Amino acid sequence: MWALFRNCRKACEYRYVLGLVSRDKDQNLSFGSLIHTCLELWHKDRDLTSVLALIDQACSERSADEAVRKDWHLATAMMTAYASRYASEPFEVVALEKTFEGAIINPTTGFPSRSFCLAGKVDGIVRIGDEFFLLEHKTASQLDSDYLERLWTDFQITIYAHYVEQTMGLPITGILYNILVKAKLQQGKGESVEEFEVRRAELLAKSKTGKTTAKRRLPESDAEFQQRMAAKYAEPAMLHREMLYLSRDRFDVLRSELWELTQAFLDARRRGVFYQNTSFCFHHHRPCSYFALCRSDGNPNVLENFYQRVEPHEELRPLPESVPTTTTAF
Repeated sequence: MWALFRNCRKACEYRYVLGLVSRDKDQNLSFGSLIHTCLELWHKDRDLTSVLALIDQACSERSADEAVRKDWHLATAMMTAYASRYASEPFEVVALEKTFEGAIINPTTGFPSRSFCLAGKVDGIVRIGDEFFLLEHKTASQLDSDYLERLWTDFQITIYAHYVEQTMGLPITGILYNILVKAKLQQGKGESVEEFEVRRAELLAKSKTGKTTAKRRLPESDAEFQQRMAAKYAEPAMLHREMLYLSRDRFDVLRSELWELTQAFLDARRRGVFYQNTSFCFHHHRPCSYFALCRSDGNPNVLENFYQRVEPHEELRPLPESVPTTTTAF
């Protein structure tokens, strides 16, 4: 929520004040959620059979839906390769999908905010030797030096490290980023009878003998495609881990920034002014999920037809009983 508020206050208002989400399912988010669930199950039980069964169940409509079929192939190949690559681990799992909550402190007075607390969920906490790290899973379309350099700017996970340290009493040394790259291979569809006849006619026209041995290209079977995917995921760069060490000074900076964000949010909510940042509309090389609503200047017809209301922070509910009912968790 705070990362979105920093990037575009209007998008933050739509999601976290008005509770609006697009009716169209974001395939990238759905796939990322599936892989996160698979990784949680794998690191809990280390049973690949259970993980693959989970993928089969989640993608049960793959025979009728091409997008679901694509996710099934990708998730199956990705997790099979992951289980092979990391059959043994250099760390001990301390916690998985761990939720936490803590006060947001005014750095000047030392008093907690009366309007907000901070609550979140980390993918995992692991111990390497005597040191503790947050385990952060990421699926990426591509992995390059720019991607790795941007990890340092990850506001959310750095703030999470501070709060886990404060609430659980575990000194967090850094973040272990667990990056799984999405293969771009496509399953061969073969060619229709009509397409084959056209290609055959072209070959015959070029043939000096008037003959051709061309055969119709048949669709690639699931087993054949999984073999190609397995070869791709055998490449070292498809699964990568990056260690980022944290400094106490960085914690101090982000704590102060978090407090300033709460004050800016309260001011925006009081005045009813959440401004757009149009530089963020295509930040992920695709339109923001609220682009249609912003472009229409909040047209009620666009809102009704393309958006629905979903409670914010649904991944954290129910919150621990210790959180006051009058406090909003951000």
